[in-house]
Amino acid sequence: MSEVNGKSLYERLGGHEGISGIVEDIWKNHTTNPEVKIRYQDSDGEEVKQKVLELFCMGTGGPETYTGQDMLTAHRGMNINEQEFVAVIDDVLDAMNKNGCGQQEKDEVLAILYSMKPEVVHV
Repeated sequence: MSEVNGKSLYERLGGHEGISGIVEDIWKNHTTNPEVKIRYQDSDGEEVKQKVLELFCMGTGGPETYTGQDMLTAHRGMNINEQEFVAVIDDVLDAMNKNGCGQQEKDEVLAILYSMKPEVVHV
């Protein structure tokens, strides 16, 4: 994670408030995306959004603490495939676009997400 003009990725994404907006759009995208929406139909939306917000903030250099399970434990037994993983990433990038994020920031988030792939995709 690099700093640009002395600002962390967290700061460049607008901090907690900016990332909260991105997370809201990620949730909307996931729950309407035909590739993955079934995965979220029985989820507690507020709880999922809270954990995603914590993880997104912490993972981009913010002061928040992630209180959820590690990625391997959280996704164990879900049999998430490559197509679903890419669909989720597309949803994140779309949410970032909707929130006016720059290409540098999208590239950095993409790198973070792909670093988690081995812990999420298990077919």
